[in-house]
Amino acid sequence: MLLKIAKTTVLLAVTAATLNAGQFNAQAEKDRIELTKYTVAKFDEPFKNKYTFFPHSGDEELQKWTKNIPASGFKNGSYAYNATGKQTRDDLMEMPPFEENMEIGEELYNKHFKTCFPDPTTAGDYPKFDEKSKSTVSLGEELLSCAKKAGLKMGKKAWDLKGKKMANLQSYIALQSQEAGKKVNVKIESAAAAAAYENGKHEFYAQRGYLELSCASCHVQGAGQRVRLEFMSPITGGMTHFPSYRISKDSLRTLETRLGGCNRNMGEKPHKAGSDWTSDILYFMAYMSNGMDLSGPDVRK
Repeated sequence: MLLKIAKTTVLLAVTAATLNAGQFNAQAEKDRIELTKYTVAKFDEPFKNKYTFFPHSGDEELQKWTKNIPASGFKNGSYAYNATGKQTRDDLMEMPPFEENMEIGEELYNKHFKTCFPDPTTAGDYPKFDEKSKSTVSLGEELLSCAKKAGLKMGKKAWDLKGKKMANLQSYIALQSQEAGKKVNVKIESAAAAAAYENGKHEFYAQRGYLELSCASCHVQGAGQRVRLEFMSPITGGMTHFPSYRISKDSLRTLETRLGGCNRNMGEKPHKAGSDWTSDILYFMAYMSNGMDLSGPDVRK
């Protein structure tokens, strides 16, 4: 016990020294590296790893999965290892079902957002921590603020974080960011930002809802497991491909919309889009994809 206390004391001292040096992302970077290693190791040899990671998957299924996937490959979500699903996705991307959405988004950007949001290649920088308000701001929240400044009508049938106009606008910004070769580049530069990150991490791993599941149940431990006809994607690379066109819903959807759907699937009431809970958990999730290429907008079933 004394040894454990001593180790904890040393760890806290080292952490404090690191933070005093201004490296407020030290813990987040450690989390990202370890989670990336876990994901890469898990899918390195799926069939050989069956009894370690995939005890409920069939042998034939595992043998068809792509092997030796580099960390960068997980920007494709479950299609990183599901070659059959990726082929279907690639075929759809020949003539993306969201082309009209991007055209509408470009018109909206040029008409209302060019002044307030002058660089449309910065999708990977969000969520950001705003030091003035001491809160995390997602890309959608930043654009919503611009919409208000432009005098656009708010509301569920007009501009909101889950609305069609927001998804269309974000699809244009995501494409511009992708074509500019941008990567996920989320920063933690203060103690308050580090606290927001830790809150998001806590909520990601916390069990919630009547099913008592956590986000990690599906996207860490459960990554690669089948839920009905779909495979669960890993958290590594999970924030690179939004907004995504959901074939099952026949619509383009923002991160806030997808997160609300996950809440319902977990058996809990969806948290309000734009709340500290939503923004902080997206902050954590985005950091886990730091350094990865942006690939949105994209298609998912």
